Amino acid sequence: MKYRELGNTGLQVSEVSFGTWAIGGSWGNTNDDEALKGLDKAIGEGVNFFDTADVYGDGHAEQLLAKATKGKEDDIHVATKFCRAGDIHDLETYSEARVRAYCEASLKRLERERIDLYQIHCPPLSVLKDGRVFEVLDKLQAEGKIRHYGVSVETVEEGLFCLGVPGVKALQVILNLFRQKPLTQLLPKAQEAGVGILVRLPLASGLLTGKFKPDTTFAADDHRSFNANGEQFNVGETFAGLPFTKGVELAAQLDWIAEGRGDMARAAMRWILDQPEVTCVIPGFRNVRQVEDNLGAIGVPSFSEAELMRLAAFYQNEVAQHIRGAY
Repeated sequence: MKYRELGNTGLQVSEVSFGTWAIGGSWGNTNDDEALKGLDKAIGEGVNFFDTADVYGDGHAEQLLAKATKGKEDDIHVATKFCRAGDIHDLETYSEARVRAYCEASLKRLERERIDLYQIHCPPLSVLKDGRVFEVLDKLQAEGKIRHYGVSVETVEEGLFCLGVPGVKALQVILNLFRQKPLTQLLPKAQEAGVGILVRLPLASGLLTGKFKPDTTFAADDHRSFNANGEQFNVGETFAGLPFTKGVELAAQLDWIAEGRGDMARAAMRWILDQPEVTCVIPGFRNVRQVEDNLGAIGVPSFSEAELMRLAAFYQNEVAQHIRGAY
C-alpha cells in the first residue's frame, strides 16, 4: 500500500481507501457479515482510511466501521459526513445545536472520541457562503470532537469557494473518466491551498467496470434504479450524471484502457491515482472480492502522455455534452 498526505494536515492515508455507502444501503441488498469481512480484508492490506456518512443506512455504516476498527482507532482514520439527515436548504440544519447533535450521534455510533475528518455532506452553495457552519466546525475542532473538517461538493464552483475557507482541509469530489471537469481548475488550486482531494464514485456507479449492458436492471432500493434521472438527489451521484444507456455505450468505447491493466475498473482508478493532486480514491464495496478488485488498481501501469491526451479528448468530444446536473 502507498500513502499520501491529506492536504497539509500531516495525516497519511492509503491512496486506495474505501467508501461505505454500499454497505450502509441504497445499493441493493446488503450483508453485514460480508461487509465486515471486506473491511477486515482492506485493513489487513494496509487501508487506513474509510469514508462514511450519518445517512448511510441511517447510521448503520458507521456502526459497521466501529466493529471493524475496534481497538484500532489510532491507526484507522475515519471520515464521516453530516447535514443530509435534515433539510439541506434550511440554515437551521447547520446551527450549532443541530451540528453538535449530528456530531455526537456519529461519535456514539463510531464508538470514538474524535472524528478524523468531519465533512459537510453536499450542501447548497448558499449555505457555504453563509459561513456560520464553519464557525460551528471551528468550535467542535477546538473542543477535540473533530480533528479536521472538509466539504463534500457537487460542483467545481462550490469547491473553489471552499478553498477560501481557512479551516477546510479536504474536498470530496466526483472525478472519473466520465467526469473530468475538476482537473482544469479545482485540483490545481486545491493543491496550491494545501487541501486534500478525496475522489468518490471513481467507477461512475459501476459503468466504468464495463460489465453493464443496456438492459441491465437494478433493485428497487438501489439508487441506480430510484435516482437514475435525479429523482431523489443530484443526478451526478448516479452514473456520473449520464443517462444509463448512453453511459453503457460510452463505457464500451473505453474498453481499450484495460489492456495491460487487468480490467477496466483498475485502469479507471489508476487514471485517477495518476492525478498528482489526488489524495485518495474511495471506491465502494460489498464483499472481499470487490475489495481485492479495487486494491488491484495500485499495481497496474500508469497511462502514457498519449493515452492521457486520448482520454481527455474522449471526454470533451463524446462525454461532456451528455452529463446532466450541476457540476
